Amino acid sequence: MKIERKIYLDKVIESRHNGMIKIITGVRRSGKSYLLFNLFADWLEMTGVSIGHIIKIDLENRRNKSLRNPDTLLEYIDSKMVDKDMYYILIDEIQLVDEFEDVLNSYLKVENADVYVTGSNARFLSKDVITTFRGRGEEIKVFPLNFREFISTTDKTVELAFEEFMTYGGLPQVLEYKSEERKIEYLKALFAETYITDIKERYCVKHDEELEILLDIISSSIGGLINPTKLANTFQSEKKVKLSDKTIKAYLDYICDSFLVEKSQRYDIKGKKYIDTPYKYYFVDLGLRNARLNFRQLEKTHMMENIIYNELRVRGFNVDVGIVPVVIRDKDGNQKRASYEVDFVANKGNQRYYIQSAYRLDSDEKMVQEQNSLRNVDDSFKKIIIVGNPILVERDNSGLTTMSVYDFLLKENSLEL
Repeated sequence: MKIERKIYLDKVIESRHNGMIKIITGVRRSGKSYLLFNLFADWLEMTGVSIGHIIKIDLENRRNKSLRNPDTLLEYIDSKMVDKDMYYILIDEIQLVDEFEDVLNSYLKVENADVYVTGSNARFLSKDVITTFRGRGEEIKVFPLNFREFISTTDKTVELAFEEFMTYGGLPQVLEYKSEERKIEYLKALFAETYITDIKERYCVKHDEELEILLDIISSSIGGLINPTKLANTFQSEKKVKLSDKTIKAYLDYICDSFLVEKSQRYDIKGKKYIDTPYKYYFVDLGLRNARLNFRQLEKTHMMENIIYNELRVRGFNVDVGIVPVVIRDKDGNQKRASYEVDFVANKGNQRYYIQSAYRLDSDEKMVQEQNSLRNVDDSFKKIIIVGNPILVERDNSGLTTMSVYDFLLKENSLEL
C-alpha cells in the first residue's frame, strides 16, 4: 500500500542541496525509512536522477554489517562516486555506525554529495541532532499518519474511519492488518518489546516497575495535568515506593525523548509568560496509547483532544496550553481570582490560533463553558471550537468559529474557514 506522505516528502525535497545533513527522526515504525528509500528515491528518479547516483544503504540489514565500520562505510560511498555529478546518499539507521558523526561530517564539504539519514529514536534524538550537528544538520520529524492520510487508505465512511483512527492510530503497519485482533497484537507487542525496551536500554533505567506505572499514568491522563511532585507523593503513599520528583521528571523526559509522547507547557495568555509544572502530555499515536491500556478507557473526549494536538504539530505549530486569568464574583458578590483554560494555543511564525476541543456541546451550560475561555482572551487572533459531530462551519457575532473535527482534520485550510 503506497501512502504519499506529501507533508514530509515536500520537506525533504525542499531541503535538497542546502549544505546540511538531513536527519529524519520520529517514533519507531512511523515510516522514516519508507519516506527516504521509497518516496524520496522514487521522486529523484522521476526527476531524472540516475539510479547510480542514488546510494542507498540499509544498516539494519545483516548483509551490510561490514558497513557499520566507519572507514568501510566511507570507502564504500567513495567508491560509488565516480564522477562530478550530484550524488544522493541515503543511509538508514546511521546510529549503528561507530563515530558516525565523523563519517557524515566528511561529506559536508563535498560539493556533489547530498546526505540524508534516518536515526532510531532509541539512540538518536532531537537533542542529539542539535548537539552533534549544530548548524550543520537539519532535522525532519516524521509523525504517524494523520487522519487525512489515514482516510485515503480506506473506503469507509468518514465517521467509521475516524472511530478506527481513534482506536488503532496511524502507524502505517497497522493498515496492513485486516482483523482487529492482529492490530491489537501488533500494537501491544510493539509497545512492550520495542518502545519500553528502547527507553530502558538507552537510559539504564533502574526502577523498571515504576517506569511502567508512570507510562500507565500518562496513558490514563491525556489532556490532564501531570505534576512530578504529586506523583512522587502518590508513589510513596500508595505504592510504598520512594521515588523523587527529580527521578519522575527524568523518566517523563525519557518517555518524551523516545517520541512516544510530547509535553505541552502552560502559557499565561494575558501575562504573556510560561508557567512551570504541571504539564500536559499527549501521545503521538493513539493506537499505542490504547494498547498500553489494553484498549480500555477509550474516552472519546480526551482522544479527540489528543488527535487535534497531533494535527497541529503535524502542521508545524508549537502548541501550548492556555491559561486566562480572570476576576469573577461569587454568589455573595465578592470578587475572586479564577482562571479559564484554553486547550491549545497554536503558534507558527506570526500565526496564532486559540482552540477548544469539545467532543459534545450537548447543553447550553457546556456551550457557555467552552466559549468563556475564548471570550476572555482579549486579542484579535482567531478563536475556534472543534466539535465531534458533523456540522456546518459557524461563526458568531464576536468572531468565534465552531467547526466539525472532520472539517478541521480533512481540509488543509481548515484554520482559515
